[in-house]
Formats: sequence, C-alpha cells, structure tokens
Amino acid sequence: MNKTISFNLQNKFIELNKLLKVLSLVETGGQANKMISEGLVEYNGKIETRKRLKVKKGDNIIFGNVIISVL
Repeated sequence: MNKTISFNLQNKFIELNKLLKVLSLVETGGQANKMISEGLVEYNGKIETRKRLKVKKGDNIIFGNVIISVL
C-alpha cells in the first residue's frame, strides 16, 4: 500500500536529499545520499541518482512505498 505525502514548498526548490530528511523518510543526510545513489528514488517517473537535484513545485518523488507530491 502506497502512502502519499503532500509537501508544500516554501522556496523555489529543495534539494532531493534534504527533502527526504525533512520528511523523516531517512534519519540522516548521509543515509539519504546513499539511498539516492543506489537508485532507490524516482523523480517524475525516472530513477534519480543526483543527490542535490533541485526539486520544484509540481514534481513527484517515489521513495519505497511513499509518493511525495510537491506543491
């Protein structure tokens, strides 16, 4: 069962690794970086390995069974 989280972006962007940490999907930034570099994160339907990718409004992230909708 997938869980959907809506994230209200306050700035122009948030880096992908920081987004995972802010939402408490990982415990540390290092863990976020590892998960991203191992190809465990999808960005707008494609596997993403850039840790500092700038996530913007309208983007969708999938991490495990969690779907993050950036508003």
